[in-house]
Amino acid sequence: MSQTAVVILNYNGEKFLRQFLPSVITHSTGAEIIVADNASTDQSVSILENEFPTIRIIRLDRNYGFCGGYNRALQQVKADYYILLNSDIEVTTGWLQPMINLLDTNPTIAAVHPKILSYHHRHLFEYAGAAGGYIDTLGYPFCRGRIFDYVEEDKGQYNDVRQVFWATGACLMIRSKVYHQFNGLDEDFFAHMEEIDLCWKLQRDQQQIYYCGNSTVYHVGAGTLGYDNPKKTYLNFRNGLSLIFKHFDTGELLYKFPLRIALDLLAALNYLFKGKTGNAGAVIKAHWSFINSISNNWRKRQELREHYPHYIKTMIYPGMIIVDFFLRGKRKIN
Repeated sequence: MSQTAVVILNYNGEKFLRQFLPSVITHSTGAEIIVADNASTDQSVSILENEFPTIRIIRLDRNYGFCGGYNRALQQVKADYYILLNSDIEVTTGWLQPMINLLDTNPTIAAVHPKILSYHHRHLFEYAGAAGGYIDTLGYPFCRGRIFDYVEEDKGQYNDVRQVFWATGACLMIRSKVYHQFNGLDEDFFAHMEEIDLCWKLQRDQQQIYYCGNSTVYHVGAGTLGYDNPKKTYLNFRNGLSLIFKHFDTGELLYKFPLRIALDLLAALNYLFKGKTGNAGAVIKAHWSFINSISNNWRKRQELREHYPHYIKTMIYPGMIIVDFFLRGKRKIN
Protein backbone atom coordinates (compact mmCIF):
# COMPACT_ATOMS: atom_id res chain seq x y z
CA MET A 1 0.00 0.00 0.00
CA SER A 2 1.36 3.42 -0.96
CA GLN A 3 2.41 5.71 1.87
CA THR A 4 0.92 9.19 1.80
CA ALA A 5 2.00 12.24 3.79
CA VAL A 6 -0.25 15.28 4.12
CA VAL A 7 2.06 18.22 4.76
CA ILE A 8 0.66 21.57 5.83
CA LEU A 9 2.99 24.57 5.70
CA ASN A 10 2.17 27.04 8.45
CA TYR A 11 3.20 30.60 9.14
CA ASN A 12 1.38 32.42 11.93
CA GLY A 13 -1.74 30.45 11.08
CA GLU A 14 -2.97 29.51 14.56
CA LYS A 15 -6.55 30.40 13.61
CA PHE A 16 -6.53 28.11 10.58
CA LEU A 17 -4.86 25.26 12.45
CA ARG A 18 -7.62 25.21 15.03
CA GLN A 19 -10.30 25.62 12.40
CA PHE A 20 -9.22 23.14 9.73
CA LEU A 21 -6.73 20.64 11.17
CA PRO A 22 -9.52 18.62 12.83
CA SER A 23 -11.11 17.90 9.44
CA VAL A 24 -7.75 16.77 8.05
CA ILE A 25 -7.24 14.43 11.01
CA THR A 26 -10.78 13.02 10.76
CA HIS A 27 -10.81 12.42 7.01
CA SER A 28 -7.19 11.40 6.30
CA THR A 29 -7.09 7.92 7.81
CA GLY A 30 -3.96 6.04 6.79
CA ALA A 31 -1.93 9.13 5.91
CA GLU A 32 0.74 10.74 8.04
CA ILE A 33 -0.20 14.32 8.89
CA ILE A 34 2.64 16.80 9.28
CA VAL A 35 2.71 20.52 9.97
CA ALA A 36 5.87 22.29 8.83
CA ASP A 37 6.18 25.58 10.67
CA ASN A 38 7.95 28.48 8.94
CA ALA A 39 9.25 29.99 12.21
CA SER A 40 5.87 31.37 13.28
CA THR A 41 5.85 34.12 15.89
CA ASP A 42 2.30 33.41 17.09
CA GLN A 43 1.14 30.46 19.22
CA SER A 44 1.03 27.96 16.35
CA VAL A 45 3.64 25.55 17.70
CA SER A 46 2.31 25.50 21.25
CA ILE A 47 -1.22 24.95 19.93
CA LEU A 48 0.01 21.98 17.90
CA GLU A 49 1.88 20.53 20.87
CA ASN A 50 -0.97 20.95 23.33
CA GLU A 51 -4.10 20.46 21.21
CA PHE A 52 -2.90 18.15 18.44
CA PRO A 53 -0.26 15.91 20.06
CA THR A 54 -0.53 13.21 17.38
CA ILE A 55 0.58 15.58 14.62
CA ARG A 56 4.22 15.56 13.64
CA ILE A 57 5.80 19.02 13.69
CA ILE A 58 8.74 20.07 11.54
CA ARG A 59 10.22 23.31 12.86
CA LEU A 60 12.04 25.51 10.35
CA ASP A 61 14.49 28.09 11.62
CA ARG A 62 13.04 31.01 9.66
CA ASN A 63 10.32 31.89 7.16
CA TYR A 64 11.47 30.41 3.86
CA GLY A 65 8.26 31.24 2.03
CA PHE A 66 6.00 28.70 0.39
CA CYS A 67 8.66 27.23 -1.89
CA GLY A 68 11.60 27.13 0.47
CA GLY A 69 9.47 25.99 3.36
CA TYR A 70 8.13 22.98 1.50
CA ASN A 71 11.51 22.11 -0.01
CA ARG A 72 13.14 21.96 3.41
CA ALA A 73 10.24 20.20 5.08
CA LEU A 74 9.84 17.50 2.44
CA GLN A 75 13.51 16.60 2.68
CA GLN A 76 12.53 15.26 6.09
CA VAL A 77 9.45 13.31 4.98
CA LYS A 78 9.50 9.69 3.78
CA ALA A 79 6.42 8.73 1.75
CA ASP A 80 5.45 7.60 -1.73
CA TYR A 81 3.08 10.52 -2.22
CA TYR A 82 3.17 14.04 -0.82
CA ILE A 83 0.12 16.24 -0.47
CA LEU A 84 0.98 19.91 -0.16
CA LEU A 85 -2.09 21.23 1.64
CA ASN A 86 -2.79 24.85 2.48
CA SER A 87 -3.64 25.51 6.12
CA ASP A 88 -6.91 27.25 5.13
CA ILE A 89 -8.50 24.18 3.52
CA GLU A 90 -11.34 22.03 4.84
CA VAL A 91 -11.16 18.49 3.48
CA THR A 92 -14.14 16.17 3.11
CA THR A 93 -14.98 12.52 3.64
CA GLY A 94 -13.15 10.33 1.13
CA TRP A 95 -11.05 13.12 -0.33
CA LEU A 96 -7.80 11.15 -0.37
CA GLN A 97 -8.64 7.79 -1.91
CA PRO A 98 -9.69 8.87 -5.44
CA MET A 99 -6.40 10.72 -5.90
CA ILE A 100 -4.37 7.87 -4.43
CA ASN A 101 -6.13 5.45 -6.79
CA LEU A 102 -5.16 7.58 -9.78
CA LEU A 103 -1.48 7.52 -8.89
CA ASP A 104 -1.57 3.85 -7.89
CA THR A 105 -3.13 2.72 -11.16
CA ASN A 106 -1.41 5.00 -13.67
CA PRO A 107 2.38 5.42 -13.37
CA THR A 108 2.42 8.14 -16.06
CA ILE A 109 0.47 10.50 -13.76
CA ALA A 110 2.92 12.51 -11.67
CA ALA A 111 0.56 14.89 -9.86
CA VAL A 112 -3.15 15.42 -9.22
CA HIS A 113 -5.42 17.87 -7.47
CA PRO A 114 -9.06 17.71 -6.32
CA LYS A 115 -12.05 19.93 -6.99
CA ILE A 116 -11.45 23.22 -5.17
CA LEU A 117 -14.61 24.95 -3.93
CA SER A 118 -14.96 28.16 -1.96
CA TYR A 119 -15.21 27.78 1.79
CA HIS A 120 -17.30 30.94 2.20
CA HIS A 121 -19.48 30.37 -0.90
CA ARG A 122 -19.67 26.62 -0.99
CA HIS A 123 -21.65 26.39 -4.21
CA LEU A 124 -18.92 28.24 -6.13
CA PHE A 125 -15.51 27.17 -7.39
CA GLU A 126 -12.53 28.75 -5.69
CA TYR A 127 -9.95 30.94 -7.37
CA ALA A 128 -6.88 28.79 -6.65
CA GLY A 129 -7.27 25.74 -8.87
CA ALA A 130 -11.05 25.35 -9.29
CA ALA A 131 -11.57 22.41 -11.70
CA GLY A 132 -8.13 22.13 -13.22
CA GLY A 133 -5.38 24.52 -14.29
CA TYR A 134 -4.62 25.61 -17.85
CA ILE A 135 -2.31 28.11 -19.51
CA ASP A 136 -2.82 30.10 -22.71
CA THR A 137 -0.50 30.85 -25.59
CA LEU A 138 0.86 33.95 -23.84
CA GLY A 139 1.51 32.10 -20.60
CA TYR A 140 -1.50 33.41 -18.64
CA PRO A 141 -2.83 30.77 -16.22
CA PHE A 142 -6.54 30.16 -15.69
CA CYS A 143 -8.84 27.34 -14.59
CA ARG A 144 -11.94 25.49 -15.58
CA GLY A 145 -14.58 26.96 -13.35
CA ARG A 146 -12.65 30.22 -12.86
CA ILE A 147 -11.36 32.66 -15.46
CA PHE A 148 -9.93 35.88 -14.02
CA ASP A 149 -12.47 37.01 -11.40
CA TYR A 150 -15.39 35.07 -12.89
CA VAL A 151 -16.20 31.86 -10.99
CA GLU A 152 -18.82 29.28 -11.90
CA GLU A 153 -21.34 27.61 -9.67
CA ASP A 154 -20.61 23.95 -9.05
CA LYS A 155 -23.47 21.98 -10.59
CA GLY A 156 -21.51 18.79 -11.12
CA GLN A 157 -20.37 19.88 -14.56
CA TYR A 158 -16.75 19.17 -13.66
CA ASN A 159 -17.17 15.90 -11.76
CA ASP A 160 -14.78 14.30 -14.22
CA VAL A 161 -11.21 13.05 -14.17
CA ARG A 162 -9.04 14.59 -16.85
CA GLN A 163 -5.56 15.66 -17.79
CA VAL A 164 -4.78 19.33 -17.20
CA PHE A 165 -1.73 21.57 -17.60
CA TRP A 166 -1.14 22.42 -13.93
CA ALA A 167 -2.39 21.41 -10.52
CA THR A 168 -2.89 23.94 -7.75
CA GLY A 169 -0.36 24.24 -4.95
CA ALA A 170 -3.26 24.76 -2.54
CA CYS A 171 -3.82 21.00 -2.58
CA LEU A 172 -1.19 19.28 -4.69
CA MET A 173 -0.67 15.53 -4.57
CA ILE A 174 2.62 14.53 -6.18
CA ARG A 175 4.88 11.52 -6.28
CA SER A 176 7.75 12.12 -3.88
CA LYS A 177 10.36 10.84 -6.31
CA VAL A 178 9.09 13.30 -8.93
CA TYR A 179 9.16 16.20 -6.49
CA HIS A 180 12.80 15.51 -5.66
CA GLN A 181 13.71 14.74 -9.26
CA PHE A 182 13.00 18.38 -10.06
CA ASN A 183 14.48 19.68 -6.79
CA GLY A 184 11.04 20.72 -5.60
CA LEU A 185 9.72 24.23 -6.06
CA ASP A 186 11.79 27.10 -7.46
CA GLU A 187 12.65 29.10 -4.35
CA ASP A 188 13.24 32.30 -6.33
CA PHE A 189 9.46 32.38 -6.81
CA PHE A 190 9.01 32.49 -3.00
CA ALA A 191 5.24 32.07 -3.50
CA HIS A 192 2.67 32.19 -6.35
CA MET A 193 2.93 30.34 -9.69
CA GLU A 194 5.61 28.02 -8.32
CA GLU A 195 3.33 25.03 -8.86
CA ILE A 196 2.74 26.05 -12.49
CA ASP A 197 6.49 26.18 -13.02
CA LEU A 198 6.89 22.71 -11.49
CA CYS A 199 4.02 21.30 -13.55
CA TRP A 200 5.50 22.82 -16.72
CA LYS A 201 8.72 20.96 -15.94
CA LEU A 202 6.72 17.75 -15.57
CA GLN A 203 5.11 18.42 -18.95
CA ARG A 204 8.57 18.85 -20.49
CA ASP A 205 9.47 15.42 -19.08
CA GLN A 206 6.29 14.01 -20.68
CA GLN A 207 4.70 13.30 -17.30
CA GLN A 208 1.01 13.92 -16.76
CA ILE A 209 -0.96 16.13 -14.38
CA TYR A 210 -4.58 15.32 -13.58
CA TYR A 211 -7.67 16.89 -12.07
CA CYS A 212 -9.79 14.55 -9.94
CA GLY A 213 -13.39 15.78 -9.78
CA ASN A 214 -14.59 13.07 -7.39
CA SER A 215 -12.45 14.47 -4.60
CA THR A 216 -13.52 17.77 -3.01
CA VAL A 217 -11.99 20.32 -0.66
CA TYR A 218 -13.08 23.80 0.44
CA HIS A 219 -10.57 26.64 0.34
CA VAL A 220 -10.77 29.98 2.16
CA GLY A 221 -8.27 31.56 -0.24
CA ALA A 222 -5.90 34.49 0.21
CA GLY A 223 -5.23 33.26 3.74
CA THR A 224 -1.77 34.81 3.85
CA LEU A 225 -2.05 37.64 1.31
CA GLY A 226 -5.36 39.18 0.24
CA TYR A 227 -6.24 39.10 -3.45
CA ASP A 228 -5.66 42.85 -3.76
CA ASN A 229 -2.52 42.91 -1.65
CA PRO A 230 0.30 44.72 -3.57
CA LYS A 231 2.77 42.03 -2.50
CA LYS A 232 0.60 39.38 -4.14
CA THR A 233 0.40 41.57 -7.27
CA TYR A 234 4.18 41.92 -7.25
CA LEU A 235 4.78 38.17 -6.92
CA ASN A 236 2.23 37.26 -9.59
CA PHE A 237 3.62 39.67 -12.18
CA ARG A 238 7.28 38.99 -11.43
CA ASN A 239 6.83 35.23 -11.37
CA GLY A 240 4.66 35.33 -14.49
CA LEU A 241 7.56 36.89 -16.42
CA SER A 242 10.04 34.38 -14.99
CA LEU A 243 7.70 31.52 -15.88
CA ILE A 244 7.44 32.27 -19.58
CA PHE A 245 11.08 33.35 -19.88
CA LYS A 246 12.16 29.96 -18.57
CA HIS A 247 9.78 27.84 -20.62
CA PHE A 248 8.88 29.46 -23.94
CA ASP A 249 10.81 28.45 -27.03
CA THR A 250 13.18 31.12 -28.35
CA GLY A 251 11.08 31.86 -31.43
CA GLU A 252 7.84 32.48 -29.58
CA LEU A 253 9.59 34.28 -26.73
CA LEU A 254 10.87 36.94 -29.15
CA TYR A 255 7.38 38.13 -30.04
CA LYS A 256 5.30 37.00 -27.07
CA PHE A 257 7.49 38.46 -24.35
CA PRO A 258 7.17 42.08 -25.56
CA LEU A 259 3.41 41.59 -25.82
CA ARG A 260 3.27 40.34 -22.23
CA ILE A 261 5.23 43.36 -21.06
CA ALA A 262 2.81 45.70 -22.89
CA LEU A 263 -0.20 43.94 -21.35
CA ASP A 264 1.38 44.13 -17.90
CA LEU A 265 1.84 47.87 -18.29
CA LEU A 266 -1.80 48.20 -19.32
CA ALA A 267 -2.70 46.33 -16.14
CA ALA A 268 -0.61 48.83 -14.16
CA LEU A 269 -2.49 51.71 -15.78
CA ASN A 270 -5.79 50.02 -14.97
CA TYR A 271 -4.76 49.76 -11.32
CA LEU A 272 -3.80 53.43 -11.39
CA PHE A 273 -7.13 54.52 -12.83
CA LYS A 274 -8.91 52.55 -10.10
CA GLY A 275 -6.89 54.36 -7.44
CA LYS A 276 -4.89 51.25 -6.53
CA THR A 277 -1.52 52.98 -6.62
CA GLY A 278 0.14 50.30 -4.52
CA ASN A 279 -0.79 47.61 -7.03
CA ALA A 280 0.28 49.78 -9.97
CA GLY A 281 3.64 50.32 -8.33
CA ALA A 282 3.91 46.60 -7.61
CA VAL A 283 3.68 45.82 -11.35
CA ILE A 284 6.56 48.21 -12.11
CA LYS A 285 8.56 46.83 -9.20
CA ALA A 286 7.95 43.30 -10.52
CA HIS A 287 9.36 44.20 -13.93
CA TRP A 288 12.41 45.84 -12.38
CA SER A 289 13.01 42.80 -10.19
CA PHE A 290 12.77 40.51 -13.20
CA ILE A 291 15.32 42.60 -15.11
CA ASN A 292 17.72 42.43 -12.18
CA SER A 293 17.43 38.64 -12.05
CA ILE A 294 17.52 37.95 -15.78
CA SER A 295 20.95 36.28 -15.69
CA ASN A 296 19.68 33.82 -13.08
CA ASN A 297 16.57 33.09 -15.15
CA TRP A 298 18.73 32.67 -18.25
CA ARG A 299 20.79 30.02 -16.44
CA LYS A 300 17.61 28.16 -15.45
CA ARG A 301 16.31 28.43 -18.99
CA GLN A 302 19.48 26.84 -20.37
CA GLU A 303 19.43 24.06 -17.76
CA LEU A 304 15.83 23.21 -18.63
CA ARG A 305 16.67 22.89 -22.30
CA GLU A 306 19.68 20.76 -21.54
CA HIS A 307 17.90 18.27 -19.30
CA TYR A 308 14.28 18.48 -20.54
CA PRO A 309 14.31 19.62 -24.17
CA HIS A 310 10.85 18.28 -24.99
CA TYR A 311 8.31 21.11 -25.19
CA ILE A 312 4.73 19.86 -25.18
CA LYS A 313 2.27 22.29 -26.74
CA THR A 314 -0.79 20.07 -27.01
CA MET A 315 -1.89 20.89 -23.46
CA ILE A 316 -1.55 24.66 -23.93
CA TYR A 317 -4.73 26.58 -24.66
CA PRO A 318 -4.22 27.84 -28.24
CA GLY A 319 -5.95 31.20 -27.85
CA MET A 320 -5.39 34.30 -25.75
CA ILE A 321 -7.61 34.07 -22.70
CA ILE A 322 -7.59 37.87 -22.30
CA VAL A 323 -9.09 38.30 -25.76
CA ASP A 324 -11.55 35.43 -25.35
CA PHE A 325 -12.73 36.65 -21.95
CA PHE A 326 -12.85 40.42 -22.34
CA LEU A 327 -13.66 40.79 -26.04
CA ARG A 328 -15.52 37.59 -26.93
CA GLY A 329 -17.30 37.13 -23.61
CA LYS A 330 -16.10 33.57 -23.13
CA ARG A 331 -16.69 32.44 -19.56
CA LYS A 332 -16.24 28.66 -19.69
CA ILE A 333 -13.59 26.27 -20.91
CA ASN A 334 -14.77 22.72 -21.60
